[in-house]
Amino acid sequence: MADLFALTEEALAGMGIELVDVERAALGLLRVTIDREGGVRIEDCEQVSRQLSRVFEVENIDYKRLEVGSPGVDRPLRTEAEFRRFADERVEIKLREAVDGRKVFTGILRPADPSADGKTVFGLEFEAKKDDIQVLSFTLDDIERAKLDPVLDFKGKKR
Repeated sequence: MADLFALTEEALAGMGIELVDVERAALGLLRVTIDREGGVRIEDCEQVSRQLSRVFEVENIDYKRLEVGSPGVDRPLRTEAEFRRFADERVEIKLREAVDGRKVFTGILRPADPSADGKTVFGLEFEAKKDDIQVLSFTLDDIERAKLDPVLDFKGKKR
C-alpha cells in the first residue's frame, strides 16, 4: 500500500492537491482522500479521478471502482505538517498511554515547539474542569489517532 500511496502522491504532484489517504475496500473499491487549501470542490475530485484513472491504467493498478473525496470536516491528522497546518483549530486526540486516567482529549491545538531531544512538541489547550484550562504537551509518537473536531453551527444568522 505504501507504493500505491507514493504512486498516487506523485500523480497528484503539481495539482495543488494534498493526498490524505489511499484505502483498498471490499469489492475492488479504491478510495482516495484528498484535500487542498480552501477545501475540496467537486471539480477537484473529477480532475483527480481522471488523472488517477490514466496513471493506474498505465501502472496496471488493479481496482474495479475509484472513489475520490474529501476527508470531511473531521479529517484525520497524521503528519507533523498537518498538525502545524491546523494549529489553533479544535481537535480530538487519543493518546497511546493515559494521562491522569484519560486517553482522549479535545481542545485547541497549539503551535509546535522543538524539544531538547529534537522531537516537535505540540500543545493541546483543554478544559479539565469548568473554567480550568490546562495545556497538554505531546509529540506525534504519543498519539494513537487525531482528528479535527470543529464546532458546527447550523443555526445560521438570526434575522
